[in-house]
Amino acid sequence: MTRRASAQPQEDLPLISDRFLQRLTLATILLVAITLAISIGGRWLGQRMALGGHSESSAMLAVTIGEDTLQVPENTIRFAEQRRSGLAERIDLYLTWPGMMGYGHDRRDSFDNVERSDLLIFLQISQSTMSKDMSGRLEPIYTQLFDGPPIAYGHGLTLHRLKNTSGYGEEVLLTAERPGKQPFVVRCLLPSATGHATSGDCQRDVHIGSDLTTLYRFSSSLLKDWDHIDAAVHSFVDARLDATGSNSASKGD
Repeated sequence: MTRRASAQPQEDLPLISDRFLQRLTLATILLVAITLAISIGGRWLGQRMALGGHSESSAMLAVTIGEDTLQVPENTIRFAEQRRSGLAERIDLYLTWPGMMGYGHDRRDSFDNVERSDLLIFLQISQSTMSKDMSGRLEPIYTQLFDGPPIAYGHGLTLHRLKNTSGYGEEVLLTAERPGKQPFVVRCLLPSATGHATSGDCQRDVHIGSDLTTLYRFSSSLLKDWDHIDAAVHSFVDARLDATGSNSASKGD
């Protein structure tokens, strides 16, 4: 008696099962998705690394500090967490000198060149905490701290050394008379004969707007341009306030 075959002949079985094809298809789709994610993510990360924390966007942000609102280009704001509209305690800006412009691809060397300290001006804008700005504090405060005779510094500036007990360390005060305006006053940590100027070794604060103090810092190598820098800072902040109709009258000058 002949035994009946209990299984399908081997030659009739499919070489690749449907389940294997499904798994292979899913694996291929997953691999393509991962490849695309790596490609897109790599380009995004590369762009972020190339920007180095800067922003190239010139979109205007409305930042309200105290009684004043400023319309500020995003690419002028130093810190990413401050690049948003709304209420803020302060805002930190950086601007090219002499152009007073924010970060851009064609200006990246000004922001990234550590060998040059004279390419940027730094601003910190916050609500005023003192009734007088640096010019207003000259007579009632700073003159009481002078140590020794004044020294002609050049560029219309006079250098005043400060007492060791003043709390200002090695800093000096530089002043200049301005007809019809309050005197120019700036505090600097001047480099030694063998030292190098930094990007913020001079600083001055001014009252601009209804209730704002603008503290700006620049390199001592730019002291020859002190009057142009002061005027440019006033003009920049005033223009940002004018855009919203804020009172842009300067209290300090």
